[in-house]
Amino acid sequence: MRRRMQAKLSEVKAELQRRRHQPIPEQGAWLEGVVRGYFAYHAVPTNTRAMSHFRSQIIWHWHRALHRRGQRDRTHWVRMGQLVRRWLPLAKKQHPWPEQRFDVRTQGKSRMR
Repeated sequence: MRRRMQAKLSEVKAELQRRRHQPIPEQGAWLEGVVRGYFAYHAVPTNTRAMSHFRSQIIWHWHRALHRRGQRDRTHWVRMGQLVRRWLPLAKKQHPWPEQRFDVRTQGKSRMR
């Protein structure tokens, strides 16, 4: 799991460097999709801490990319907080426990038996 996260983070870092001079709403929308997709796959019970770490690393990389846009950049952490609240979803469990997920009862006769 750690290797996948590191691979995704390095991928995002490279893409943020490439997208550095795009408008912030475009960057935010793209990052929102990346984080939502990552959470949709990895948001299982007991993995919330790793997802929070992934999100915080995304925030840090985004801040670094915005900070390197020019000498007169004023992207402080207060501003980053506003951007993060606007664009990046919070880490939360999206899939139920396996006992709930796979313990399905069908009513009547199922053709799939």
